[in-house]
Amino acid sequence: MNERIARVSPRFKARTAGAFWLMTIMMGAFAMFVGGRFVVSGDAAATAANILAHEPLFRLGVAADIIAAACYLAATLLVYDLLKPVSRNLSLLAAFFSLAGCAIGALGFLFHLAPLVVLGGAQYLSVFPLEQLRALASLIFFGLHCLLVGCLILRSTFLPRLVGALMVFAGLGWLTSSFVNVLSPLFGRYLFPYILVPGLLGEGSLTLWLLVIGMNVQRWEVQASAAGEWRS
Repeated sequence: MNERIARVSPRFKARTAGAFWLMTIMMGAFAMFVGGRFVVSGDAAATAANILAHEPLFRLGVAADIIAAACYLAATLLVYDLLKPVSRNLSLLAAFFSLAGCAIGALGFLFHLAPLVVLGGAQYLSVFPLEQLRALASLIFFGLHCLLVGCLILRSTFLPRLVGALMVFAGLGWLTSSFVNVLSPLFGRYLFPYILVPGLLGEGSLTLWLLVIGMNVQRWEVQASAAGEWRS
């Protein structure tokens, strides 16, 4: 029985990681949709006024953001454990980048709620540039996480290389979006919808594979044993 549970465990972890990653995508998309309803491009005062006029919906968007971050954190830890047999150090570095992005995102929740706390005046107008910088920084870390996860999958024997390539593509897309925003925020906003395509392809393909297929447990055990991460 113990041996059977041990053999099922990696696939269960993979599907659980897929479930958390799916929740991240869904909650993140909802938060992005809700947040976009409040933003008036180039007018921080009008944006803040929209937020204050629709406070319950705004708070719901913030809650979705928090849930997305928590789910991504859980997925990160599970994916780190699954990819350790490929390279413990590289998998740990990928997890570090994700955790750093989540930490910066947690600070962003305070910026999200700042307009509701300050309630008017020029003081809260400074919140929006800070929030944009926070989002940019967290996106860089998440891009690095996706890039390294893709590289690890390419080197693995238990997940498809196509999924790994798409994750590398996703990571490069998020990083490109970040650097373009640094050089030209206006062009970055124009480019962002197109950058979503590689992100959705990469993270979506990994999510679906983990949920539906899981992984090749036998090959995972062989690679884990060779790396000293598994004892049958």
